[in-house]
Amino acid sequence: MSLFDRSVPATLQRAAGLVRRDPTTRQHHPDFDKLQLRGWKAAEKEGALPSAAWEKEKAWALRMGLTGSDSLTDKSIPTFARGELPHYAGINTFLKAPYIEDVTKVGAYDAAVIGIPFDGGTTYRPGTRFGPQGVRRISALYTPYNYEMGVDLREQMTLCDVGDIFTIPANIEKTFDQITRAVSHVASSGALPIMIGGDHSIGFPCVRGIAQCTSKRIGIVHFDRHIDIQEKDLDERMHTTPWFHATDLVNVPAVNLVQIGIGGWQVPREGVEVARERNTNIFTMRDVEELGLAETAARALELAWKDADAVYISFDIDSVDCGFVPGTGWPEPGGFLPREALELVSLVAKEGICGLEVVEVSPPYDCSDITALLATRVIVDVLGTLVSHGKMGSHRSIIDKPVSIPAGPEVE
Repeated sequence: MSLFDRSVPATLQRAAGLVRRDPTTRQHHPDFDKLQLRGWKAAEKEGALPSAAWEKEKAWALRMGLTGSDSLTDKSIPTFARGELPHYAGINTFLKAPYIEDVTKVGAYDAAVIGIPFDGGTTYRPGTRFGPQGVRRISALYTPYNYEMGVDLREQMTLCDVGDIFTIPANIEKTFDQITRAVSHVASSGALPIMIGGDHSIGFPCVRGIAQCTSKRIGIVHFDRHIDIQEKDLDERMHTTPWFHATDLVNVPAVNLVQIGIGGWQVPREGVEVARERNTNIFTMRDVEELGLAETAARALELAWKDADAVYISFDIDSVDCGFVPGTGWPEPGGFLPREALELVSLVAKEGICGLEVVEVSPPYDCSDITALLATRVIVDVLGTLVSHGKMGSHRSIIDKPVSIPAGPEVE
């Protein structure tokens, strides 16, 4: 006899969990108000955003790319692809931002993306010299609008891409000098420097470039699985050494260096000794788990900003669990989930920053561009956070020693 036979009492059927519910019935939630969902509030916020920059870009695309075929009903489509659309076409800059061929014009923008194609500081798996190309390529997938933030970067800030620094593959020190020179130029102009690496050795010359432009004190928030603070590796300043040399700078004290996510089996003891001697600040992944994301960010900000005038963010993509970011030189299990990393970096950025670097993306090891995609997301989330918290441009107040770099002779 079947348990669903009518001869079996319904009470016994319910007790056994065998009563089939009517699939058309739904639980009633009288207090539920969809208008209170973040999703609906975000939709309402979009309605208040301007669209003038988008309309201007479409008109510019027609002027630069010729009007489209007569058969097209959408008359905003040009013959030659220009600007954001279509995402699969065009010459990729970061987020399809304008390419500034004349870098003396960079000061006209709020932020500038700088590619640093260098992996001469790599100690195991090279390939990060292709990081800037990989990140720019996949960034075409994004629009400048973020639904949850209610931010449209095209409408609320100006962003440009200055292209890549001319690095010297066979010479670390000459490359460092090139990087410092380039970053100091962008920082001196007032544009916020956004660096795409490249291996993590670039952290030192990037920070040095900003530090040259100011007498103010700079703190660093460093996301990584590795401590990167020993003096040398293989007798050189490699990607395991940037914070030893950065915190040797007079206005970048080690007590304002905050490292988040450190741990695992790839942390050289030489670096740990230096961190202990210099009294830096280290949060392991377990610290983050026990404190929670909000409290971790609050304490990191307190330490990085203590007696400091600005904070620099260094985001190593290998701080994220290697299952999500295979395209990196030193993959390590046990790191952040992508959502955790994005939340933390946004919480840190909301107080304002003087520069951002995203490093160690190695496209030759990547799978379906997922590592480069997360690197892109870190950058746009930081930019969106700065806009939404009114901190875009706050770094300009510390630039009291701008450098002047001569341009080449005029060409007819």
